[in-house]
Amino acid sequence: MRRIAILIAVAILVAAGPAAAWPPEVETVTFPSPADSSPQKTLLYRPPGDEPVPLLVAFHTWSSDYRQDESPYAAWCIARGWALLHPDLRGPATRPEAAGSEVALADLEGALALARARRVIDPDRIYAVGVSGGGMMALVAAARLSETWAAASAWVPVTDLARWHADSKARKNKYAGEIEKVCGGPPGQSAEFDAAYAARSVERLLAAGPPGCPLDINTGIHDGHTGSVPVGHAVRAFNAVVAPADRLSDAVIDELETTRAVPEAWRFEGADPLHASRPVLLRKTSGPARLTVFKGGHEIVHEAALTWLEAQARGQPPVWEVSPHNPPVIGRKAADSGK
Repeated sequence: MRRIAILIAVAILVAAGPAAAWPPEVETVTFPSPADSSPQKTLLYRPPGDEPVPLLVAFHTWSSDYRQDESPYAAWCIARGWALLHPDLRGPATRPEAAGSEVALADLEGALALARARRVIDPDRIYAVGVSGGGMMALVAAARLSETWAAASAWVPVTDLARWHADSKARKNKYAGEIEKVCGGPPGQSAEFDAAYAARSVERLLAAGPPGCPLDINTGIHDGHTGSVPVGHAVRAFNAVVAPADRLSDAVIDELETTRAVPEAWRFEGADPLHASRPVLLRKTSGPARLTVFKGGHEIVHEAALTWLEAQARGQPPVWEVSPHNPPVIGRKAADSGK
């Protein structure tokens, strides 16, 4: 961390203006990677004032980079007085350096050091959020940098690249080829390839030890049909961190994925006002994790994600029941942020 701080102190460069579609208060910042000293980019928002503020780290999706229009995160941070990072982390997942690699994790640590150098951050209120490939990265970060986070909210996450490779081949989409570029080749062809898949497996990383923060894991019942990441990915991430008695069985996962319906014994009774646009169909909470299956597809409900994160503090028990803002800070409509 000392090397990171020194590099940040001597070599921060600020570009002229934000990425397109983001508010003008958001800066594009270049910093040297702690991994290889290469110039890396992040979007950064710093609220005015000197008091410690929460920090939201929002991860771009599988096919995108730091410039991706995920500006609802900025709208929330500006309204609530939070700082924001939207780091590049080696961009789209089409090469080994991307998609949760050691290099990408080092870049994340560099971006965090940058935020701390540029603004006073409340260390007990640093949050991770992402959708799809960004949901995967939020969970990888929660597992690998577990002492950093107050909480992580992951939406329609990819949680096992080998499984997603098979899913993608069956659906004949582009992702199997991109996964092979990230991991070196197809799973099962060499020990080297398999190690690359394992290193990025959210399920394996979470199962290796209890997460250091609460996890809010969400998926749309239609994903895998109208989207590219089947429901079972989110469910198995939940299963990896909860007691065996609270896990959803393979039979239940299969029913969710094939019929797009929740078995009667698992149906959610009640209503969550934060999910008014995407009603909750299944919800299970156990220990540090909550699983929500909602009526929707490959998407995120920003207001639900961020309102839940706001209630969490590092080192404190998770707060699962949260009240919505009235009126909403940024609105409760779901948004597909890409893959």
